[in-house]
Amino acid sequence: MSSITSIKTAAAARRPATVATSTLPAFAYPALFIAFALFFILPLGFHGLWVPDETRYAQAAQEMLNSGNWVAPHFMGLRYFEKPIGGYWLIALGQALFGDNLFGARIASALTTGATVLLVHLLARRLWNDPLKSWAASLLYMTFGLAAGQAGYSNIDPQLALWTTLSLVGAWYGLEGRSLRERGFGWLALGVACAIGFMTKGFLAWLLPVIVVVPYAVLQGRWRELLKGGPLAVLVAVLVSLPWVLAVNQQEPDFWNFFFWNEHIRRFASSNAQHAAPIWFFIPILFAGSLPWTLLVVPALKRTWAERRERHTAFLALWFALPFLFFSLSKGKLPTYILPCFAPLALLMANTLVDKLRQHDMRLVRGNGLLNMFLGVLSLLALIGLEVAHPVFRDHPARLFGAALVCLVWALCGAVQWKRAGQHWYAPALAIWVLVALLPASMPQVIVDNKMPDQFIAQHMDQLKGAHSLLSNDLGAASALAWRTNRSDVTLLDVDGELRYGLTYADAKDRKINGDQLASWLAEQRKAGPVALVLQVPKNMPYELPKDAEVIRENNIVMAVLK
Repeated sequence: MSSITSIKTAAAARRPATVATSTLPAFAYPALFIAFALFFILPLGFHGLWVPDETRYAQAAQEMLNSGNWVAPHFMGLRYFEKPIGGYWLIALGQALFGDNLFGARIASALTTGATVLLVHLLARRLWNDPLKSWAASLLYMTFGLAAGQAGYSNIDPQLALWTTLSLVGAWYGLEGRSLRERGFGWLALGVACAIGFMTKGFLAWLLPVIVVVPYAVLQGRWRELLKGGPLAVLVAVLVSLPWVLAVNQQEPDFWNFFFWNEHIRRFASSNAQHAAPIWFFIPILFAGSLPWTLLVVPALKRTWAERRERHTAFLALWFALPFLFFSLSKGKLPTYILPCFAPLALLMANTLVDKLRQHDMRLVRGNGLLNMFLGVLSLLALIGLEVAHPVFRDHPARLFGAALVCLVWALCGAVQWKRAGQHWYAPALAIWVLVALLPASMPQVIVDNKMPDQFIAQHMDQLKGAHSLLSNDLGAASALAWRTNRSDVTLLDVDGELRYGLTYADAKDRKINGDQLASWLAEQRKAGPVALVLQVPKNMPYELPKDAEVIRENNIVMAVLK
């Protein structure tokens, strides 16, 4: 008997330390708040606006503030009907509160991501009443590469993810609430979220909850609850969004025609849809966007299939799978489109992860750590090799150090998860947080000039201050120029792109010229005052500029000032 006891004691000693109980350390949630402030909020102003999205949204929101037109979207002074107005509202409020600066342009994305984390936590607590699973689900969503990366990026995808998450959390409470009050609150939240989501991204915000809630209600026999509460949600959604719907129709009668056919029907079904991609496009995006937790995706989905008859699992499975399928069937695709699928994925993965930890089954967690360690080491070696072969950091060693630090931290966090899976399974969280905080500010100068032209423009604001006329041949550079100078009257040279529709209006006929008109346009504009050009050009300048032009060049971006 004593030998058996000693064997059991020895086996227990070899087990990992206790990894999960029903309680959490007191610092668990404060740690998340500190990490959010340190890695999400603080770095917002440390790097330039990426083109094309960030400069577009920042400038359109700035123009909204300047013009006072909070109804019809405009971009660089031109009608821009590719998106509704709601997404610009929050970005504009950020700039109104914090100024026309990088922080003000991005704070809406950070805060809406934080709000989505809170909703994930709320639903996890309701589904499992398990503190560790609730905390793990919050941590996972907050550290998914796609979600964390978009949190510091001025666009509307984090906003849509918030409203989609709120709508489906509301739907769960509406269908499965424990009291009449809870169910009523759930349907009300669903309606409000659908309305704001509709004003942010369009009819998609109504479609996504429908394709999840209706199949769930039918399969689980909750159709009576749906028939009771669904009309309330629809009524609330209509009442909340109707004032803007009527206002924009009165101000711009062609808005709905363009927005519905071009941004919905053509993008979903047309063979020449914008950003066309194959049906499998989102599969690698799913795994890449799940970093640094990629190895947990397949086991979580396999368990979901095995437990699909359980109500909460069925709801989360439909929430993940049906929007993913819908976006995959669409002709037009961008990686961020599947961001709304990551909230249910975080919940499903947290359920599997915590149960694995409690069973002392560390193979999956250790494998995930090993993968992260390999990726970190490989990235560090690639960075060193590229710098030796083609030095791009020679004038900015601090940036090289920042990029190398990101790779090193990633590798070390992977090693910690691999070796200490029981005690420090959450180590990769630090890796992704360091990445989103440091990597954008550690880009080589050639990328900064090509992808963040507002930084080049900001360095030469003295030359631009007195310019009477502004011109650019690149939409990204043009919108960065408009945002930095707080002017929307930048003339376009040989480019129209997504402004093609706005340029068809009679009041926009002078906003674009071609290369053959450049000389005469410059001569005419110089009569009124100095002219400034910001151009994205290859090695050889394709345009002939007057000999007295003051030219400043850095990589492929050129500024020319004509007195």
